[in-house]
Amino acid sequence: MSLNKVQLIGNVGKDPDVRYLDNGVAVAAFPLATTERGYTLANGTQVPERTEWHNIVLWRGLAETAEKYVHKGDKLYIEGKIRSRSYDDQNGIKRYVVEIFGDNMEMLTPRPVAGGQPQQAASQPQPSAPVQPARQADAAEELPF
Repeated sequence: MSLNKVQLIGNVGKDPDVRYLDNGVAVAAFPLATTERGYTLANGTQVPERTEWHNIVLWRGLAETAEKYVHKGDKLYIEGKIRSRSYDDQNGIKRYVVEIFGDNMEMLTPRPVAGGQPQQAASQPQPSAPVQPARQADAAEELPF
């Protein structure tokens, strides 16, 4: 048995390109950028910030949802499987592409309400002073699931 599961949190690079197959099934494709922060090693070596681009493919209901609600710059959580395929481009050159076929998608960008304030900010009281966390959270604890 093999395990093929990908979980990404990133920003949408451009609006989804949605197409409908002959049988009416919607397929959406868009790039998603994930970024690792830069850091300094113990010996003082600087490791720069690194951004990677991922090709996301959504089918059926998820594709229709992406068509309506996903836009360039939105932050998304995508869960799915890695698929690779090869094809011949218009010049007859053999190409290879790796795509993430999404099984689950969550919108992480707050949407504005009537007053122009993001939904989450409008419904939560604002603290009067910055709140310090009790302890440093692990990276795994910051994920939305």
